[in-house]
Amino acid sequence: MDEEIRVPVSLPLDSEGFLRRECPTCEREFKWFSHNEGDPNAEPATQYFCPLCGVPSGLDSWWTPAQLEYGYGNAGGAIDEAVNDIMADMFKGVKGLTYKPNPSFSLEIETPDPLIEPDDMVMVEPPCHPNEPLKVPEDSTERIYCLICGSAFAA
Repeated sequence: MDEEIRVPVSLPLDSEGFLRRECPTCEREFKWFSHNEGDPNAEPATQYFCPLCGVPSGLDSWWTPAQLEYGYGNAGGAIDEAVNDIMADMFKGVKGLTYKPNPSFSLEIETPDPLIEPDDMVMVEPPCHPNEPLKVPEDSTERIYCLICGSAFAA
């Protein structure tokens, strides 16, 4: 089975529409504004820069450990179903052998509690890309890097 399993997972935003992120380099948390899909004000990007350390990384590198755990837990049912389907496919056409899926089969991946996004951090707006505001910890406003281009600025 070479098919990809996709399970939609919603992550909470704070009351102003910001999503918590974690830098894969410095491992500090910040928030970026979550644009609606197709929003013409969203800046296209092939990578993002950490607003706290300035190091760039790929588009899918910014998950917090809690978000990854939440996503994995929410995918448990789909993973169980995929394993059952793979087992059925493996034994299809084998003479003298019948595979009967076990309806109670489960890898027992625990469904996590819903994530809650607090209204914390200070909002800053990069002068170079004002449509991409950020939220950073209060003690981190002296030198901030633009999420899109990496230019340094102060709040």
